[in-house]
Amino acid sequence: MQFLFIIDPLPELKAYKDTTVTMMRAAQARGHGVSVCAQPGIAWRAGGVSAETTQLTLTDNDEDWYRADGHARRRLAEFDAVLMRKDPPFDLEYVTSTWLLSAAEREGARVFNSPAAIRDHNEKIAITEFPQFVAPTLVTRDPRQIHAFIDEQQDVVVKRLDTMGGENIFRVRDGDPNRNVIVEIMAQGGARSVMAQRYIPEIVDGDKRVIMIDGEVVPYCLARIPKAGESRGNLAAGARGEARKLTARDREIAEALGPALAARGLLFVGLDVIGDWITEVNVTSPTCFREILDQTGFDVPGMYVEALQKKLRT
Repeated sequence: MQFLFIIDPLPELKAYKDTTVTMMRAAQARGHGVSVCAQPGIAWRAGGVSAETTQLTLTDNDEDWYRADGHARRRLAEFDAVLMRKDPPFDLEYVTSTWLLSAAEREGARVFNSPAAIRDHNEKIAITEFPQFVAPTLVTRDPRQIHAFIDEQQDVVVKRLDTMGGENIFRVRDGDPNRNVIVEIMAQGGARSVMAQRYIPEIVDGDKRVIMIDGEVVPYCLARIPKAGESRGNLAAGARGEARKLTARDREIAEALGPALAARGLLFVGLDVIGDWITEVNVTSPTCFREILDQTGFDVPGMYVEALQKKLRT
């Protein structure tokens, strides 16, 4: 089969930790062809949706991890699978890419994750569908409601709805002298919606990434443990990743969400769980394959490619 990965620029991918690189290697190991393209190279004209693609050969060397074997503009429908692996921010250009991918689907392309499902699942607001697993949470653009929520909960995390990697996340306590300015900056005077959640103290034990592949849960999660003085459990913010077996609560959450998410075309989902509570449902470009593979030996990228193969044969 021939797979096309939509990615960030190749020089920005760090093979020693990048989930997409593990996917490419697992695909190549199973005899599949691997090509890549970037968002700016995707276009529609009368012949359909096409992209400027580069065919790759993957190596096992993380410092020199690929060879470019040729460049061509090709229709997305020519590939057996198109994998959307572009990182957020989830801005208008990202949405435009999902519109083009939906057009490619109408021409016969098989796209994973489903572009319609990606559009419908803001990674933070998606938790509102599963309130039984959610700590006290508020989504609003009204600064007065944010302040009232802080008064009520006393210790709150406020975050933007369109970022990743721990960007634009603030912990705000009731008596914080910076409280007013944080709310002003985040909500921009009522012009921008944000999410506020009760601070979950179990963050000190890690923000767990629980991986779902076609509705099935990977038996290990990656606990991202904040560095000293931090309350953000994001690897990009300096957290330490520790692979662990799932707890009973992790499995309860995953088994409750998995079938519904898979049915919508979300082949790969990363659930963020702190303590007993789910905080995000990541569907754009989830990560943590490499860390779990390295620490446990469990072949998460192989599980993913095999699930993809099964989908393509149905």
